[in-house]
Amino acid sequence: MTDADPVESGLTDEATEDVPEQMLIRQAKRARLLDAGLPPYPVGLVPTHELADIRATYAQLPIDTQTGERAAVAGRILFMRNTGKLCFTTIQSGDGSQLQIMLSLQQVGEESLERWKDLVDIGDHVFVTGEIITSKRGELSILADDWVMSAKAIRPLPVAHKELNEQTRVRQRYLDLIMRPEAREMVRTRVTTVASLRRSLDKRGFLEIETPMLQTMHGGATARPFITTSNAFDIELYLRIAPELFLKRAVVGGIERVFEINRNFRNEGSDSSHSPEFAMLEFYHAYADYRDMARLTREIIQEAAIAVTGSTTVIHADGQVLDLGGQWSEVSLYSAVSDAVGELVTPQTSPTDLTRLCAKFQVAVKPTWVAGKLVEELFEALVIETFEGRPTFVFDYPVDTSPLVRDHRDQQGKVEKWDLYLLGFEQATGYSELTDPIVQRERLIEQAALGARGDDEAMRLDEDFLRALEHGMPPTGGVGMGIDRLLMSLTGLGIRDTIMFPLVKPES
Repeated sequence: MTDADPVESGLTDEATEDVPEQMLIRQAKRARLLDAGLPPYPVGLVPTHELADIRATYAQLPIDTQTGERAAVAGRILFMRNTGKLCFTTIQSGDGSQLQIMLSLQQVGEESLERWKDLVDIGDHVFVTGEIITSKRGELSILADDWVMSAKAIRPLPVAHKELNEQTRVRQRYLDLIMRPEAREMVRTRVTTVASLRRSLDKRGFLEIETPMLQTMHGGATARPFITTSNAFDIELYLRIAPELFLKRAVVGGIERVFEINRNFRNEGSDSSHSPEFAMLEFYHAYADYRDMARLTREIIQEAAIAVTGSTTVIHADGQVLDLGGQWSEVSLYSAVSDAVGELVTPQTSPTDLTRLCAKFQVAVKPTWVAGKLVEELFEALVIETFEGRPTFVFDYPVDTSPLVRDHRDQQGKVEKWDLYLLGFEQATGYSELTDPIVQRERLIEQAALGARGDDEAMRLDEDFLRALEHGMPPTGGVGMGIDRLLMSLTGLGIRDTIMFPLVKPES
């Protein structure tokens, strides 16, 4: 059939004006299935075998063999070749396993074979019953004696030999999953990674909890939030930018080893390593400090690498090798910046001198930036690239950019914080947490003042969080780690490949 009759397909002229011809043809076939009393989207079809199990069980079956074993299988059609009395098709299950189906005039009868030729297209789901055999060419197959449509595809699949472009892969992930084994493998890699993280923390005595996504006060990170409204409460709410302040409340309450794998939302840009919606692991350990948390972070990442690849040496999609084994490099933030600019930079270096250095090295600045922010910008512009992708902990950050971190026990103007860099981007951050409620209040008041001066990433003064700290929080180490970025480190892919359905700008 090359033309579709709008009346036959059940559509009016107005409804078919912008519908591609192939879709009209397939809609007409759907209508003919209904006319024949054959539901195009039935229920109650139960396969007896998975395609992968058949391939594994009968992998060594000799050429042109009839097993006498019957199977009912299901899958999506990826290939079809129809001859006079024999039709061949390849079906694929959700895990990517494929199997050949053979329909012969002798086995299924003339009416069923002609219905197959007339009504079935590439992309359709079919349910087939028959004998497990090998063909005369040795191809493991099901020799069908019955078939039904299990889901008629109205839209055709992309051309198999043409690679999907990135926009199609991201916007229509379902097509990516159908057409590319790499997309399906990423799903399995993500599941394995998250399961490993949970297992690593569980065996160390951590408890997993859930904290609110809708919050009356955003906090736990310096980031612009998404804002919404509760009609029931008639109040403004924020989508969570971090779970930190609620997880710390749990530590105050006595859950001294706690974690959450959570979705966070930050109203910021999107690029190869940033997404407005992303997954994060945060975990807190009472009576630990930032050094303890660095060691623990390295261990759980190494355990995840072993779970995914069998080794702490991972090979990326482009062939690059990343060694995550052993101990990792450590640098001091201020020492690294001093080496990069050729003069001593300390927490006492004035904003005027830091601005001069930024101008010298062509680092753009904003007038509202504090001294610590200027140091961090110099670091990002001049130092990160020298790591050459190696796992590197950067220790001891400025106090004025770290409102939730305790002061360094030995070095004035610094806090006990590290950032972990992998492949040139921040993978995780760890703290010795600030537990003094008086100092924490002072820090949050400073943040509120920054917000009043126009810093839309500044934190708010959260009175309930401060009230919790006033009940006493033990010394605690904490870590926040991006799961999407961890997958980037394990695979070498961009963040939009590691997130199954990333947020993208709507099509025009």
